[in-house]
Amino acid sequence: ADGMRARAEDWWRVRSVGDGVTHIDEPHIRDFYRCNVWHVRGRDTDMLVDSGMGVVSLRDRVPLVTERPLQAVASHTHFDHIGLHHEFPCRLCHAAEAHLLRAPTRENTFADKYVTEGIFTTLPPEPFACDTYAVKAAPAQRILWDGDVIDLGDRQFQVIHTPGHSPGGIALWEAAMDILFSGDIVYDGELIEGTSDLEQGQYITSMERLLRLPVRVVHGGHFPSYSGERHRELITDWLKAKGR
Repeated sequence: ADGMRARAEDWWRVRSVGDGVTHIDEPHIRDFYRCNVWHVRGRDTDMLVDSGMGVVSLRDRVPLVTERPLQAVASHTHFDHIGLHHEFPCRLCHAAEAHLLRAPTRENTFADKYVTEGIFTTLPPEPFACDTYAVKAAPAQRILWDGDVIDLGDRQFQVIHTPGHSPGGIALWEAAMDILFSGDIVYDGELIEGTSDLEQGQYITSMERLLRLPVRVVHGGHFPSYSGERHRELITDWLKAKGR
């Protein structure tokens, strides 16, 4: 990043992708590190899947997120996905990572490892500094388990526990619309796999589960959304490379 700083009003980018889904992201973060924030419009409540890095307020800068009661879901608790969960009182997280949302540190959210000036194309506004950046505590109001349903009134999303990238990683499946929010377990880019034998085994199981879903469109944690056909191709190729 050069010495210039972005303006707070330019930090967020918002665009509709259809199906009542809006894509929100932080264009001044490089592709590989840039998290997709998904806003889903529901009849009784809206849903936010992840909340970005949190260096500029979502509530102040993106009016969409304040229009309705909102359920803020964490696909997992890495720093780039939960930076603004503290701005929303109704927070949902898988049981395996609830302790991290409740008491995040630079270490347990991986901020200490990844937050450098190099992840930005333009630095966030003052007073942001890489070495003091930290996610704020945002205890979950609802603990999620595999098979739970997040209900927006007219839309229901089933929680699929997808460990392998992180212990409490989840995907959200809307069977009525064949839409999958996949988090960081699968997207159309370089995947980050856990390194232990346990995590490798979990990753394979998670991918096999997601392959069986008749998805029409996938909205992942990073990189652009893609079709069901691409979904099956990505996972099939990944499994093949693992000898499955």
